[in-house]
Amino acid sequence: QVQVEESGGGTVQSGGSLRLTCTASGTIFSVDDMGWYRQAPGKERELVASISRSLTAQYADSVKGRFTISRDNAKSVTLQMNNLKPEDTAVYYCTAHINFYTDYTKLDWGDYWGQGTQVTVSS
Repeated sequence: QVQVEESGGGTVQSGGSLRLTCTASGTIFSVDDMGWYRQAPGKERELVASISRSLTAQYADSVKGRFTISRDNAKSVTLQMNNLKPEDTAVYYCTAHINFYTDYTKLDWGDYWGQGTQVTVSS
């Protein structure tokens, strides 16, 4: 069984910082792209940042220069969020493209999502 779990989040004042961490676990062979999405009330889910296994990172224009995504290891990713703004308030979801063992000899793959963690930025 494979799962993705987030930690971090919380409430911070405008201009503050938060750190989100995501870890994949289970019968994993490898993890390819990992990333963070967010969804604010009444809005569609949007990509915040992603990072490939080769450590190529991409960011939404709205967070460039303020957020940094990094791979802590092969199965873990961190999103460092600085200079937070009220418009960053949302539920943040981690996602990972995972190659995993279905038994000792067979591999399969899938895109997995965490449960989400709330980030609230007060003005």
